[in-house]
Amino acid sequence: MCGIYGSLLPYSSQEVAAKMKLTNFRGPDFYGYKAIDLPNGKKLSLAHNRLSILDLDQRSHQPFVYDDSISIVYNGEVYNYNEVKKVLSNLGYTFRTTSDTEVICAAYLEYGKDCVRKFNGMFAFVIHDAKKQILFGARDRLGQKPFYYSTVGEGFEFASQLSSIQLHNQHLSISKNAILDYLSWGVIPDTSSIFNEVNKLPAGHLFVYDITSRHFETESYWDIDISKSPSFAGSYGEAKDELEEILADAVKIRLVADVPVGVFLSGGVDSSLVAALATKTTSEKIRTFSVKFNEKGFDESQYAAEVANHLQTDHHIIECDPKEGIDLVENFTDFYDEPFSDSSAIPSMLLAKYTRQHVTVALSGDGGDESFLGYHRYNWLTYLSKIYAIPKFLRLFGAEILKLAPNYRLKIISETIKNKNIDEAYLRTMSNSNATWLETPRNTLEFEELKYLFHKNKNIYERASDFDLKTYLNWDINTKVDRATMAYSLEARAPLMDYRVVDFARSLPTDYKFIKGNQKRILKDILYKHAPKEIFDRPKAGFTMPFKEWFKKDLKDFVLSELSENELKAIPGIKVGEVTKMIDQHMTGSWNRYSLIWKLLVLKQWLKTNGKGLSIK
Repeated sequence: MCGIYGSLLPYSSQEVAAKMKLTNFRGPDFYGYKAIDLPNGKKLSLAHNRLSILDLDQRSHQPFVYDDSISIVYNGEVYNYNEVKKVLSNLGYTFRTTSDTEVICAAYLEYGKDCVRKFNGMFAFVIHDAKKQILFGARDRLGQKPFYYSTVGEGFEFASQLSSIQLHNQHLSISKNAILDYLSWGVIPDTSSIFNEVNKLPAGHLFVYDITSRHFETESYWDIDISKSPSFAGSYGEAKDELEEILADAVKIRLVADVPVGVFLSGGVDSSLVAALATKTTSEKIRTFSVKFNEKGFDESQYAAEVANHLQTDHHIIECDPKEGIDLVENFTDFYDEPFSDSSAIPSMLLAKYTRQHVTVALSGDGGDESFLGYHRYNWLTYLSKIYAIPKFLRLFGAEILKLAPNYRLKIISETIKNKNIDEAYLRTMSNSNATWLETPRNTLEFEELKYLFHKNKNIYERASDFDLKTYLNWDINTKVDRATMAYSLEARAPLMDYRVVDFARSLPTDYKFIKGNQKRILKDILYKHAPKEIFDRPKAGFTMPFKEWFKKDLKDFVLSELSENELKAIPGIKVGEVTKMIDQHMTGSWNRYSLIWKLLVLKQWLKTNGKGLSIK
């Protein structure tokens, strides 16, 4: 887990070093730089901030050179590298390190761009092929590792984080569409960034940049098959056994490291299953970590402690101090270098900060909800399906009745069921399209990812699951976890995002995952083989901050100061009067508007820190 950078622009070594210093928290163990003279008289700069995980020796420092003609900068892990290495060794390749970096280089020489199909991992890398005079790179299947790039003018520049491209760049402008996307989704979707001139490489894609012709081309090497319904023909018992075998291996290969490894343990199904399988994999005592909140309804640390006690792990509980949380709020954009409004980033950062004091790698339960239908909104789809089964005029009449209710939740339902079909109604739950507080709402029907939701080859549960994996998991969860853990030089690994798990989950009949309100059915039944069912017999809780109360109490003065009517005028795209009313609603308790408040606080902070002198267009 590291930070990478490269450029064909004429930056000096000092300027490149300054760019990398902005994100040296991603890899504090070693800074590497290499300048490569090109046949066209230009120079390629490659730089790397290393967080040493495998082969801690300096021989594995980057930029790494293999076979004289191949140079690489690489962020992430290829978990099956030993398996790939064995095949390559049998083909005659030799290796001088025990790292996965060298294996990627050899695999590229043997398989070309198809090498990425051999890798099971999370990664973003760029290879300079001196013989072909190309840059070849790729991002992992699910987008766990970030990759920003710019092809403006005659240059090409890439980085793990946006700030490295931003520094010393005189040609950037803020994207108005990206701001509107952020105000709708709470994140800036792929392939955009907050700057018009910078893009993100989509998950599951590779690219080739021809240095001579300056031609840049991307290609998808992995995707979800939306053409057919789930195809697994075996029994539920057979599916459970096969999935457990895949999961056990996914956990096992993620425990391989030359540094201490632990597990994030929330006490929920996903993280508990990962912890349980980890304890079965190694004879060493697994270290587990959880966050404790004092606010009622947010603290699940007691359940995590019960699981840890049953599994006999070395458990650590990290108490979330409101003051420490507030400090992170005020410095949020130092690590999330484009607007990002998932408030669970704050407890994620606190968890990472204290976990790093004990281990360098932590396994997480991320990815289980998307593949195994675990979110509350999937259960809501059951009721929504019944609503959309009734005649349209009755549905719209019911919506008007609900609109008159004093309870704001019923008003939200009213707006949701006014959509023309269940697909658009689900989309509305994921974005605030048609928001009254936006001057010009972004059309959320323009996104390419809607193809995963707007088709009829699968039922609504499977389509929503696919859509969330390509959007919410990629755009939100992976961004949150990468930045939160990297802020403290901690590597997070997610066994449930192993592509074998994802593919297998999509082959299963829906009722193996979700039946009669029993969400993540198959994961639970595997978990209950390792931990008592009684511990998990409770409603699902999200990993969120108690901002609803903090914004009315501890942070009230901060909110009212930062988002006063005068301050709101600095935020483009919003109706100041409408937003002021909505903030008042939150302070009086008539409507929970914490997500809007947090979204605006983050955007305002980012614009204040990064927007000076830049045009918005």
